[in-house]
Amino acid sequence: MKKLLLFCLPFAATMAMAQTTDDAAKYAALITKEGLKEKLTIVASAEMEGRETATPGQKKAAAYIEAQFKKFGLKPGNGDSYQQLYPVYQDILNDKKLSVNGRTFTWDQDYFFSPSITTGTWTYNNIVFVGYGIVDSAKGINDYAGLDVKGKIVLVLDGGTAAPVPGAGGRGGFGGPAMAKMNNARKNGAVGYILVSQDFPRKMPTPLKGRMSTIMPAASTNSFLTATISDEVASALLGRTSKIAFAKLIEEPKGVYSSEFTIAAAKTTETLESSNVIGILPGTDKKEEYVFLTGHYDHLGKNGDVIYYGADDDGSGTVAVLQMAEAFTAAAKKGKKPRRTIVFMTVSGEEKGLWGSAYYSEHPIYPIDKTSVDLNTDMIGRVDTERKTGDTLNYVYVIGHDKLSSDLPVINEGVNKKYTGLVLDYKFDDPKDPNRIYYRSDHYNFAKKGIPILFFYDGMLLADYHKPTDTVEKINFELMEKRARMIFHTGWEIANRDDMLKRDTPLNMPATR
Repeated sequence: MKKLLLFCLPFAATMAMAQTTDDAAKYAALITKEGLKEKLTIVASAEMEGRETATPGQKKAAAYIEAQFKKFGLKPGNGDSYQQLYPVYQDILNDKKLSVNGRTFTWDQDYFFSPSITTGTWTYNNIVFVGYGIVDSAKGINDYAGLDVKGKIVLVLDGGTAAPVPGAGGRGGFGGPAMAKMNNARKNGAVGYILVSQDFPRKMPTPLKGRMSTIMPAASTNSFLTATISDEVASALLGRTSKIAFAKLIEEPKGVYSSEFTIAAAKTTETLESSNVIGILPGTDKKEEYVFLTGHYDHLGKNGDVIYYGADDDGSGTVAVLQMAEAFTAAAKKGKKPRRTIVFMTVSGEEKGLWGSAYYSEHPIYPIDKTSVDLNTDMIGRVDTERKTGDTLNYVYVIGHDKLSSDLPVINEGVNKKYTGLVLDYKFDDPKDPNRIYYRSDHYNFAKKGIPILFFYDGMLLADYHKPTDTVEKINFELMEKRARMIFHTGWEIANRDDMLKRDTPLNMPATR
């Protein structure tokens, strides 16, 4: 009897493994190019208006995703709600004025400033003209040499040659020359910065609504005043009664000019709302542990009548999450429930600065220490136009494989070898990656909390990236299907293994800037 039992045990284990393998393949097959295209055609449609955070288009997309979660049979992920709401703030400029020596100028004809300016009136009598306002030690240029601008407003001409500012462009990018000039003014002690531009009269009206923020604007006075003016306003500040042509302004002497400069503004701050959409598939014996499948459903919205459809970024990741949810719930209905609870979460605010995932990470619904992994999908529908190798129709970039958990590459590479055979490219895991991709999608807010992550990405940074031409017909649905199935298999394995992922690998990435 004992010998027979010993013989049967490995046989039973082999059969169980084979059955699990068959189940995974069976339900992964429900993720199809046809299903992906059907859903993406809706998510990236004109009706969704580009899905900009805290706009009607984003709310339409959220409603669609919630309806899909309900249809599949997922339970609400936030108590009795499928949505985790978070506040968004936006300034609206209601009144504005700019005058020089008592002469009032016209908005968009001669000046504009940010709607985020603090309500109030400010008057300055000493304006310091600093030419192009460039400080470049490598080229031996210092337009502030010999000038005391502390506590004063500086007048700066657009143009010249100014180096970009590292980190000033958002999410690890670069700011332009105007940002460099503003920083130079701050470093030299100025209290404000007036840029003289040739872009007057403005061809497009300046929006009276400011940038959105998740931080309520402080009700304090401006710490640093900024405005953009025409050459006519600049001529008045330099004491001229007639306009000096922009090209001739550089010939004016640098130094202090005694002109009365007054700027006034009145604004209100509107409280808006956005949301993460969350559905869960409860687990069985390990239901108090969690596997997250995420993607961001927001994009850039509209510019006038021009829609930024965001089919690849990140309509592709959004519908991949939907298709995986459909496959996992189909398995559960046939008695193949996951051991761990799977959390399907599509977030908003990614394009604004990873807002939705940041809000979740600071207001987690499920315990951080019981969250085994975040598998984040952001852009898996295209082929990287810069990739010139023979595998361009059979690859995906994987970020995070050598970070936080030594289990990650073993599992991901194992299921890929068994089921999908994609080339897994790790180039963006390089700590010296100039694009800093590791920091640029929602997985990062999980990683900051120590949660192991994998981020799946097609590498598209040129072509139609962040353009209105990122549309459904550009998607390679066959490749997208293969990528989504590989992510599904990775999630299936992590959701059903005996142990949570180890958290045993130090993060090898440089600090954020």
